[in-house]
Amino acid sequence: MAEQALNKIGKDWVWPKGAREIPSVNPADTSDIICVAPETPAEEVGRAVLAAKEAYPAWRRTPAPERAKIILRLAQILTERKSQLGKLVTRESGKPLVEGLGDVQEAIDMAHLAAGEGRRLYGETAPSELPNKMCLTFREPVGVCALITPWNFPVAIPAWKGLHALICGNTAVLKPAEDTPMCGVEFVKALDDAGVPPGVFNLVHGSGKGAGWALSCHPDVQLVSFTGSTGAGRKVAEQAGRDGRRISLECGGKNAQIVMPDADLSLALEGALWGAFGTAGQRCTATSRLLLHQDIYEEMLKRLVTEIKKLKLGSGLKDGVHVGPLINQKQMNRVLEYIEAGKKEGATLVCGGVRANRGDCSKGYFIEPTIFAGVTRRMRIFREEIFGPVLSVVKVANLEDAIQTLNDCSYGLSSSVYTKNINSALSAVREIEAGIVYVNGPTIGAEVHMPFGGTKGSGNGHREAGKTGLDIFTEWKTVYVDYSGKLQRAQIDNS
Repeated sequence: MAEQALNKIGKDWVWPKGAREIPSVNPADTSDIICVAPETPAEEVGRAVLAAKEAYPAWRRTPAPERAKIILRLAQILTERKSQLGKLVTRESGKPLVEGLGDVQEAIDMAHLAAGEGRRLYGETAPSELPNKMCLTFREPVGVCALITPWNFPVAIPAWKGLHALICGNTAVLKPAEDTPMCGVEFVKALDDAGVPPGVFNLVHGSGKGAGWALSCHPDVQLVSFTGSTGAGRKVAEQAGRDGRRISLECGGKNAQIVMPDADLSLALEGALWGAFGTAGQRCTATSRLLLHQDIYEEMLKRLVTEIKKLKLGSGLKDGVHVGPLINQKQMNRVLEYIEAGKKEGATLVCGGVRANRGDCSKGYFIEPTIFAGVTRRMRIFREEIFGPVLSVVKVANLEDAIQTLNDCSYGLSSSVYTKNINSALSAVREIEAGIVYVNGPTIGAEVHMPFGGTKGSGNGHREAGKTGLDIFTEWKTVYVDYSGKLQRAQIDNS
């Protein structure tokens, strides 16, 4: 009998009565059932929200440096459990172990960052236009936060959202992806062991359309922080708009890497391989388009094909594996459909493009790393997020053409330019329409102390991580202190 991934509501770990079981399967070996999680009904989601609501007054009054001590203990606990938790991330999400360990390290780094903010959370002071009067601002928590997170960073993203929420004095209900429920359980257990009080951080499992929707629509939820597809994010945002609820979206991407002829081509090649095929291309920041200057197009394409054939597919728990599986059958079929669309629209399939189902890949959802050449802007594989190991290669005439091609997209999350020319690099930084720009680096590799988020369909203007990640989880309170001993009227008495 498979282990149960329980909900955490208040102080209790519980399985909702009569809930349907959702199996969590190792995508590299579908015979390996990691656990079963419940499809949590709306009533049970409501109990979790109520627990967070009841815990909120005491938690918001806990001094921020005391909240920080708990988060700092979490960092230590995650460090002690990094090896076992990293293996769980790999087993449940499929990505290679080095990436699973990196996922946990990102959560550790985030815990250190959030704990440090406990002794800052700075407000501002400003001079008054009137004598003997003081003007100040303070950050205040928002209330109960719904945190809806994806499977591809099943420890890091709950930490990104959850730890900023907690340090600001909010309480939360986490709904992790249905593909990685046990990672959510282990993250919440670590929070418990660090000393987070009952009810402050709750956990419910289920699908996005089930538990996720019930959570995001609950009237006692003041804020929804969502990471997922652009389509799902827009539906959540529409409901939040009708309800007057705060909403932070981190959605899809169609990220491009530009390579100019003066670039270090070996470095650009390494960046393209890592950006396109790390996590089997299942990152919102994955390199999906490679824009090559016409002078180096043929050379880079030839080198790319040579190197891609060296990539080893298989279970991420095995040594030497570079590319893991797709997360589930549905996603594998989706990627195969995009490959067929690319061929029908006239792109040249250079390599890959088929399911890998032999040897170490016989029991999982594997697709060979795929490259299309001759891709044009009108094609679906150029314009739409695939979320898989598929790289579209496009020939460009010059830097201006490259930037226009990169920007011709409904997403704007990450981007990259490889060049040794400082003028070209800074021109690209200025003109690229994306929330993140890398110079001589791949489109993946965000650091937790820097703002993360995108423009256009990649988000709704908010940022996660960094100091700016505090903004969505706080309200500003403005305070005026008048010690003049008389009525003073702003804009009137000093006109």
